[in-house]
Order: sequence, then C-alpha cells, then structure tokens
Amino acid sequence: MALAVTFGAAFAVAPSRLAAIGMEGGFSSQRNLVDALSPAFVKYWMSGDQGYPAELQRVVDYWFRFHVFKGILSGALLIVLSVLAVRLWKAFLRSSGTGADGNILAFTAILVSVFALVSLAALMANVQGAMAPFSSTTALLPLGAPSGRLAGAIDQIKRGLADYPSTPDQNPVALKAMVDDFGRYHAVLAVLASVVAVVLIGLSVMAWRRFAVTVRTEVRTRRTMRSFGVLSALLALSVIVIAVANTGTAAEPAPALLGFYKGGL
Repeated sequence: MALAVTFGAAFAVAPSRLAAIGMEGGFSSQRNLVDALSPAFVKYWMSGDQGYPAELQRVVDYWFRFHVFKGILSGALLIVLSVLAVRLWKAFLRSSGTGADGNILAFTAILVSVFALVSLAALMANVQGAMAPFSSTTALLPLGAPSGRLAGAIDQIKRGLADYPSTPDQNPVALKAMVDDFGRYHAVLAVLASVVAVVLIGLSVMAWRRFAVTVRTEVRTRRTMRSFGVLSALLALSVIVIAVANTGTAAEPAPALLGFYKGGL
C-alpha cells in the first residue's frame, strides 16, 4: 500500500519536474506553457513548413517527455495496484466473516480496483500523448477564446480543413502534417483500446469459468466471479466503442480535427 501511495504522489508532482531536466528554463506552470505555445504555434503555421520552429520544438519536446514520465509512473502504479487488488480479492474470498471484517475487505478491494482502472486509463492517455505529442500539445491552446495572431491562424486552419483534402491556398504542407499527426493520435488510442478490450474479454471468460466450476455452497466465490464476469464484459464493450470511434477518426482525421479547432472536441 505504501508503494502505491508513493507512486501516486510521484505521478501527481514528478513528471513536470522530470520533463524539465536538461532544458533551458523549463515551464513553471501550465499557464507558462500555454503562453509559450501560442506564439510558437502561430509561427509554425505561418511558416507553412512541415518542420517545427525551435520555439515549438521546445514545447513539443517538453510535452513528449512529460507524457513519457507520466506514462512510466502510471504503468508502475497500475502494476502495484493490480497486484494489491488481486491479493485483497483473494483474502476476501478466503475469509469466512460476513460482518465488518468482510465488508472492509470487500470495500478496500473495490476501491483499489477502481484506482487500478484509473491508472490504466492514465497509462493509455499518456502513451497516446507520447506517440503524437504535437496533437497532444495543441490541446492546450486556448481555442475557446483565441485572440490576436492565434485567432487568425485558427481561422485559416478551419478554412483549410473545411475543404480538405483539396489543397488549401495557404500552408498545405503544414496542414497535411497536422492532419496526419491527428490521425496517428487517434490510431494509437484505437490500438490501445483494442488490446485492453481483448484483455478484459479474457478476464471475463476466466471469471465465468471459475463461476461454473465453483460448487454452489461457495456462495461468496460464485457471487464475486459472476460480478467480475459481468463487469469485465461491460468494460470490454465500453472500450470497444472507444476503439471503433478512434479507428473511424484515424481513417478520416480531417473532419474531427476541424471539430477540434471549432471547439467541439
């Protein structure tokens, strides 16, 4: 439990500091990061080039490292919580008490399992962000109320995306690079969600098999395995929906990217 708390605390505070190591003048806050991102993004768009200018490359590199460290910590936290959850559920099934002790064990096991699922979601999100850091970085842009040169750049991007893949009058190379990266961003999540769905289906099958071979007198075990089987199947269905949705977006990223810059995503 102490290890889980340690990794949880590190996940919350360490990535931003670790990502800044070796960088000149890191970003002290997200506001500071956004302030650096907006003009760098405008410069990239106005250049019409596929490559990032130095100012934007610095921000993207920082955000990539942030996601890598956050992904490592969330992965470690997932492992620790998963092992702890298994031990707690086994202890609950072995215990014969039906009073306060049994309820405390069950409640603790459920709570740790929920945190493990949250850690899994965090791991998926950070792998996605590390694999497509540019698209992840642009999510920080103040798209709800852009101003100045940023507002002008976003208007041009929206006009270009509205007719995509027809070649826009301005910055076709940069626009294509942005669309491709956004497609990769969603393709990564589609693959991750598919893998998680397969694992959850496997867990559901294992739970139902355990339920089938457990004698009727072991009511607690049968009830627990049945609950695991149902919940794993429902979670698998939810993740499959995510995988299908992101597969569609990865295949046709331009409309979704247009929705993003319009503030719809």
